[in-house]
Amino acid sequence: QIAFMTLTLFPIRLFFAAFMMLLAWPFAFIASMGSDEQELEKPLSWWRKIVDILLKAIMRMMWLAGGFHWINVKGRQALPAEAAILTVAPHSSYFDAIPVTMTFASIVMKAESKDIPVWGTLIKYIRPVFVSRSDQDSRRKTVEEIKRRAQSDGKWPQIMIFPEGTCTNRSCLITFKPGAFIPGVPVQPVVLRYPNKLDTITWTWQGPGALEILWLTLCQFHNSVEIEFLPVYIPSEEERKNPVLYANNVRCVMAEALGVPVTDYTFEDCQLALAEGQLRLPSDTCLLEFAKLVRSLGLKPETLEDDLDKYAASAMKMKKEKIDLKEFSAYLEFPVSHTLESMFALFDENEDGIIDIREFVIALSVVCKPSKTLETIQLAFQLYQSENGTIIEEDLAHILKTAMGVSQINVTHLFRAVDEEEKGEITYDDFYRFAELHPHFAEDYLYADQMGEESGLETSSLSAPNGICTDFSPENAEDKNKPLQKKLN
Repeated sequence: QIAFMTLTLFPIRLFFAAFMMLLAWPFAFIASMGSDEQELEKPLSWWRKIVDILLKAIMRMMWLAGGFHWINVKGRQALPAEAAILTVAPHSSYFDAIPVTMTFASIVMKAESKDIPVWGTLIKYIRPVFVSRSDQDSRRKTVEEIKRRAQSDGKWPQIMIFPEGTCTNRSCLITFKPGAFIPGVPVQPVVLRYPNKLDTITWTWQGPGALEILWLTLCQFHNSVEIEFLPVYIPSEEERKNPVLYANNVRCVMAEALGVPVTDYTFEDCQLALAEGQLRLPSDTCLLEFAKLVRSLGLKPETLEDDLDKYAASAMKMKKEKIDLKEFSAYLEFPVSHTLESMFALFDENEDGIIDIREFVIALSVVCKPSKTLETIQLAFQLYQSENGTIIEEDLAHILKTAMGVSQINVTHLFRAVDEEEKGEITYDDFYRFAELHPHFAEDYLYADQMGEESGLETSSLSAPNGICTDFSPENAEDKNKPLQKKLN
């Protein structure tokens, strides 16, 4: 079928889809000229309503050319005055743009998107909320803009937000980001389904690339999509004050409608698990659990590196001194809580009520900079080294077990390779020179030795259970009664 469609229908479909996008461009360009905020907050003029109808018809023809012969819509889209924000999930593909082109709701987009030829003009037409990566204050400004539009009593178009913040394969709903729920206004949940016999839609890290997805989808005779508008969700007073609670409750409603489980893992966890550093996290790592606890404790991603510097400086002064829960609480400047106790338990190797604070700092460094392996190892050397700047094999084992979040690891092969002079100790400079010559040292000297059944250590290149990232299966994530996995046990 793929061979036949590639030679026959695929080029025709691709041509007509591109033609329809080009046809939409002049209408969007003319309608976008001279628009300012005051004009956008007024009711649409008669000519803008006509342009809206024309553009929606052209976009529908574009999807028709792509094999989406009919779009099954369930429920009723609420008016802007009823629900200023539409929360859409699961987010699994760039074909999720279908409900955007059907409603012309505003979306949150990277500022760079407006400079894309043709597509950028169409994006600007729907009056998106632009996020600038170069602006350090962009996150706050984006939230304020969403709040302003959402609280305008329907003067602005509805905002369509994909609260997962990344693409998944629809097997579960990951943690919703709170941005859509901070304004505290009613939202309308919208769920997407692609009930195709063969899934060519899903676009995730471990799947086919964007062009391959487009090719395979256009080679399908027919592509099915269902869009269901659920009843408007009106938050309680408690939910208005707590956007995270609001987000979680809406997620549960959407998961029930989809018939899928939820998982507490997030976009940041996916980045951590799939980081391209020299140390890839194995499937049995406890660092994903640690990252969840870091967020639950209130340590914010944007300030984590500053926090890391502060904690590292304190740990260096403490040297090898071990601390109890009360001292850990004072060290972090957080009161004792269930979350803090859970985090402490991850590092309580012998269950004797004390931990080595250096292990916490190394784990936090991995969460802060998952791709920068050598920076974490350099920091670890500073924490473990003796007065002459060296560490022994036992220290290296502690460092790498913590950096990978595993209970057992054999570093003898690696240590001997670094210790060419057989002094029984190595410096960071020794390790750095070795890593420069052997950039795949973990794969060659660690993973290869650990693939026995006893260690349970696997590389993250193996296929994941649900296509998001290693060890993210919803069944495991939702087992709340399962005891925390310790770093060492």
